Amino acid sequence: MWPANQTGDGSFFLLGLFSKSAHPSLLCFLIFSIFLIALSGNIILILLIHTDSCLHTPMYFFINQLSLMDLIYISVIVPKMLTNQLAGVRTISLLGCGTQMFFYLLLGGSEYCLLAAMAYDRYVAICHPLRYPVLMNRRVCLLLASSCWFVGSMDGFVLTPITMTFPFCRSWDIHHFFCEVPAVLKLSCMDTYLYEIFMYLCCIIMLFIPVSVISGSYYFIILTIHRINSAEGRRKAFATCFSHITVVTLFYGAAVYTYMLPNSYHTPEKDMVMSLFYTILTPVLNPVIYSFRNKDVTGALKKLLRAGKDSY
Repeated sequence: MWPANQTGDGSFFLLGLFSKSAHPSLLCFLIFSIFLIALSGNIILILLIHTDSCLHTPMYFFINQLSLMDLIYISVIVPKMLTNQLAGVRTISLLGCGTQMFFYLLLGGSEYCLLAAMAYDRYVAICHPLRYPVLMNRRVCLLLASSCWFVGSMDGFVLTPITMTFPFCRSWDIHHFFCEVPAVLKLSCMDTYLYEIFMYLCCIIMLFIPVSVISGSYYFIILTIHRINSAEGRRKAFATCFSHITVVTLFYGAAVYTYMLPNSYHTPEKDMVMSLFYTILTPVLNPVIYSFRNKDVTGALKKLLRAGKDSY
């Protein structure tokens, strides 16, 4: 059991975004709207992938996993933030804080690995198209996805208990809108230098392996595309990779800023803006970037809408 030495009832205070805003009600409405868009976009995408047989391919299997991660991601953080604002409170219990931290670490670590698995999938599809059904069969896809969730869960199970067992005596105020590890560590009255080094090394490993897989995959993809004689063929090959590269750049860039840049680069305001981007905005962008610009997905959506009309 974590020690309840934060407040009289074992709670932290999330100062959050709204205390910094000149128009908190407008900001609350905006975040709520983004939350609804993210929920609906990812739920629709998951339903389409499950119901349309044309989308039963490895690429959409991984996109389905990404949408599931985004759904949990935004649901763990945003409802608590909005509820506190509407109720006029800022507290979060010790258990609630630990739960947020665990799921944030689990989903973040899982998504790092999933993006690498998706890069490998594009590599096999473009560089070995004839062997693609064998190399990326259902068993392989399930193994890759399970490995991603396992690595993320290990990240959560290791870092969350260690972070939450530090004695917090400097302040009970978390200068953030959720319980992110660096923000919580700032409250500790113990020297956390060694633990921060440990986290830094963990982050290097969590980033280095997936980035190596992604870089290697795209190196061979570029070589293969360069050998394609047809301009239309090259365009289609680049189109299948562009969405993935965009998401990788956004997600990994935010991770490098949060966990790998020195403290001198960080302020509570900058950290909140960066966290806002990859915890709230990225779940909205992923369905748009990956799929709703895709003809297969838009075709599946039109079929679903037509089936809905015909049933009435």
